[in-house]
Amino acid sequence: MKATVFQELLKKLNRGESPDLVLSAENQTYIRKFAKTDRLILLGCGHVSIDVYRLAKTIGFDVVAVDDRPTFANFERFPDAQIICDDFASAIETLRITHRDYVCVLTRGHLWDAQCIRTILSGEMPYYLGLISSKKRAAGLRDILLEERFDQEAIDAIHAPIGLKIGAMTTAEIAVSICAELIQERHKQFVKPRENELTQTNVDFALLKYLASSDEPRAVVTVLSSTGSTPVKSGSMMAVNTLGHVAGTVGGGCGEAAAINKARRMLGKSDQAVLRIDMSNEVAADNDMVCGGSMTVLIENIT
Repeated sequence: MKATVFQELLKKLNRGESPDLVLSAENQTYIRKFAKTDRLILLGCGHVSIDVYRLAKTIGFDVVAVDDRPTFANFERFPDAQIICDDFASAIETLRITHRDYVCVLTRGHLWDAQCIRTILSGEMPYYLGLISSKKRAAGLRDILLEERFDQEAIDAIHAPIGLKIGAMTTAEIAVSICAELIQERHKQFVKPRENELTQTNVDFALLKYLASSDEPRAVVTVLSSTGSTPVKSGSMMAVNTLGHVAGTVGGGCGEAAAINKARRMLGKSDQAVLRIDMSNEVAADNDMVCGGSMTVLIENIT
């Protein structure tokens, strides 16, 4: 496979498109889709927001950080985020929130929370809207919004208190609960793939950039199918170089080790190989690595 294929994928993703990667193996065609990166808007740049930002980046969100205080809304605190330092109402108007967006209201107080919620409810409702608050505060704000004749369905859709109930106490734990809820809501949009489509549609920009480069010999490993309790689904991807260094993952453990070894052996020799990995056999059991499943991976040299 040519590195230019991944260069073109990156160009399309950067234009906001959802490109496909077409793979062929053993007289079959597979489609690996790459979904658009979802936008997560953090209204408020306090300590919880920093922890949410760090986790959200690792699970594939593009983050926008908003605050009216320059000492909070800056690239030092949110190095890879889009920063907007403005009052919340103006920032929300600038962002033009759509039904695809995820919004977390994490401001420093009730007045700013209410301002954000009112402004959002006056426009297009985001796919996810969460508010950090106690149950009592959330109920009080809901009653006020109903009295002000905001749409009840939209009010009922607000996740308040924000996050899954995991007994979170620290800012880091609260961030975990929020990001867990974001994942839960994102997966509700999941559409079962068609017969020739692979399951995973996430975008790993670091992996794609490495595959698009021409610095060294490398191979790309793509999971075509998986059964049983394998740690990843079809469409998971990993790059391997001659030293066995990897980017991305196809699940770790004995299965990934087998794919790495096969990729290293074929670098510079054959263009493509299909490897079937059984992780419930006696060899895996002897190494205490039984997953109880199997997977088929496609390994291709990048030129």
